[in-house]
Amino acid sequence: MTNIGEDQSTTLPRRQLGRYLKDARLAVGLKLEDVAPLMQWSASKLSRIESGKSPAIRVLDVEALCRIYEIDDPEVSAGLLGLAKQSTGTSWWQAFDDVISGNFDLYVGLESSAQQLSMFQPHIVAGLLQTPAYARAVEQGYYSDISEQELERRIQLRIKRQSLLNRKFKPVAVDFVIHESALWTVVGNGKVMAAQCHHLANLPVNVEVRVLPYDAGFPAGLPTGPFAILDFGTDSKGRETSPTVVYVELYAGDLYLERRKDVARYRQAYSATLKAALDVPDSKRRLRQIAREHER
Repeated sequence: MTNIGEDQSTTLPRRQLGRYLKDARLAVGLKLEDVAPLMQWSASKLSRIESGKSPAIRVLDVEALCRIYEIDDPEVSAGLLGLAKQSTGTSWWQAFDDVISGNFDLYVGLESSAQQLSMFQPHIVAGLLQTPAYARAVEQGYYSDISEQELERRIQLRIKRQSLLNRKFKPVAVDFVIHESALWTVVGNGKVMAAQCHHLANLPVNVEVRVLPYDAGFPAGLPTGPFAILDFGTDSKGRETSPTVVYVELYAGDLYLERRKDVARYRQAYSATLKAALDVPDSKRRLRQIAREHER
């Protein structure tokens, strides 16, 4: 295993390390309950480390786990130690913990690590693709008593997230399907909506926006609600760098799904939605047409 020099502002090193440690534990036939007491941990703490949800793990602890799991290959142990060191890096979104609610910081971390995002939004433009004016109107509508300072912080967070789209090294690839009704639903005012539609039509080539027209019905059979599929690429041996995650937005709390059958179900739903949507050129034309209507 090689030490992957991933940006320290992502959650990917923690997820990679956790996956490798879990594989090593299973390879020697040990259960969480067997290993945790040896580390003076609870089984739940070890489980969090293996799922990449623990904020950090000490290098000394990884060295101890390597001994328990009988990892004697210097390259493998060096790779694990390297990932442990990377996992302690400070994430950029920690500076916005005053405006990130719930466990959305988990999504931001996953988003910053992803190589491919496949998103469907039936009601609203995804935050990653919102203009500042649209984002401002959304936040003011959701938080009726929000202060101007907090409002600006929330918009800054949106803008910081959007740097993924324009970075020089491996900008994230995005496939975004939005229902036509979301483009007609006025957020802010007509001027805001016109600018937002033009923005969606003029995004860089790594972002493909498709419009799901009214007459497409429900391509997946039933309404799915908004969701995003996050893929993290493969390593030099063609293995998943980190398991695919499906993020499902709910009003009362969000879901993060990793089970293969759940991921497969959402991939199938997204594939059906993608096929029913307008292609990219027709979507651009529809977006510009709707923008002109909002400008009237």
